[in-house]
Amino acid sequence: MKKFIYYSIFFVSVLILESCSKDLLEPTLDNEITPESIKTSSDIRLVANGMYKSMRATEYYGRDYIIYDEVRSDNAFSSGRSGRFVTVGAMSMTDNDSYSGGTFSAIYTPISNANIVINSDVTGDPTEIKHIKGEAYAVRALCHFDLLKLFGQQNITGQGGMESLGVSYITEYKGANVFPVRNTVSDVKQKIYADLDAAIANMSEDLNDNEGVYMTTYAAHAIKSRVAIYFKDWEIAKTECEAVMAGNYNIVSATAYASSFGLSSTSNNRIFELKSTSNDSNGIDGLANIYRGNSYGDINVLLDLKSKFSTTDVRGKSTMINSVGGKLRNIGKYPSGSPFADNIKVIRYEEIVLNYAEALFRLNPSDSEALTQLNSIPSNRSAALYTVVNEDNILLERRKELCFEGFRFTDLARTGRNIPLVDPIKQTHGGVDFGNFNFAFPIPIKEINSNTSCIQNKGY
Repeated sequence: MKKFIYYSIFFVSVLILESCSKDLLEPTLDNEITPESIKTSSDIRLVANGMYKSMRATEYYGRDYIIYDEVRSDNAFSSGRSGRFVTVGAMSMTDNDSYSGGTFSAIYTPISNANIVINSDVTGDPTEIKHIKGEAYAVRALCHFDLLKLFGQQNITGQGGMESLGVSYITEYKGANVFPVRNTVSDVKQKIYADLDAAIANMSEDLNDNEGVYMTTYAAHAIKSRVAIYFKDWEIAKTECEAVMAGNYNIVSATAYASSFGLSSTSNNRIFELKSTSNDSNGIDGLANIYRGNSYGDINVLLDLKSKFSTTDVRGKSTMINSVGGKLRNIGKYPSGSPFADNIKVIRYEEIVLNYAEALFRLNPSDSEALTQLNSIPSNRSAALYTVVNEDNILLERRKELCFEGFRFTDLARTGRNIPLVDPIKQTHGGVDFGNFNFAFPIPIKEINSNTSCIQNKGY
């Protein structure tokens, strides 16, 4: 919103571009990168690379955004060991909380990069250029969806549901002195769908990345299925899941499960992930160190989650969840220590299978295929199968399969559930009912003070 979005975030993206290539027009604070300054397909690819790198920021997928869904749920809590995620876990944030401001800014950064890519007019292979622009449309959609889940008022009682305040949907760079209003949730949803449709239309399956570190046609379909289950658009979810399932993906087996999260994994369940290397990672400010690092290690696992796994379930084995130094910790996901080079898994095939099972069930509770799809996950985890498919079992399986990856709070919110209080001491929020104002983050005070068009969320 206004200068905060368009100025500071824009120049953050410029610095990211500079780190990607010193040859890309020598970007500096005095020589800003705009759609007009991008001339070739090589330029546009470098800008897109900066877009992906900015998604890996600590304040976004690099750590914070994923942790928000875990500590505001019955999966994990913040011990406050290094003072991190204390206010988030207690759901006691104020409008000047650094987590709100940091993530708000961080998510608008790749949006800025995406807009440069989308609005550029470059020379080169037209199919390649369209494909890269398609990647940017998919990123722009995902980023706005992530903003909406965090800052939108759709889950807050009395705010208007789908017509409540969402977030500003930014589609072009117009300079620093603009003051965008917040789009309604309904409007944001439609714009997300439109961007994903544009992504699919622009990208070529022949140019899809096989390693999962760039957006692809399948990733765009996968994101659309994620959006659709959030908004209960079950027919859309079903169709989009089927499009992904037609691709060359598989559920990893029980024996390969732990290693699928390792540094050298080439598992065929990777739909989209953010690449890290030993020379380019978030270091101690990444996910591995917050889950179990010697210097931080603030995020501990709640015993209630551990208790949901049977003794044979590979997801509950000591290779995945174990006590370290008297604290129950996530061991298996983001497993590397220094140099902290784990890729960040944004979309795994298993999520799509679970989306599909839920869509089938919502459309027809008697559809036997829903149970078959649901059971395809535990059958590959050495876990007991379900005898019935219902909302409770769907959410339970999602909790077990996707824990520590940033899904649990969203699943509770989208199904209208209270946050279960399973440990009154460790869960410092004390249990929060669905619809409470703190189901949404506050809009950063910097935004409110500098943009008269921006309205603060209820309760802040």
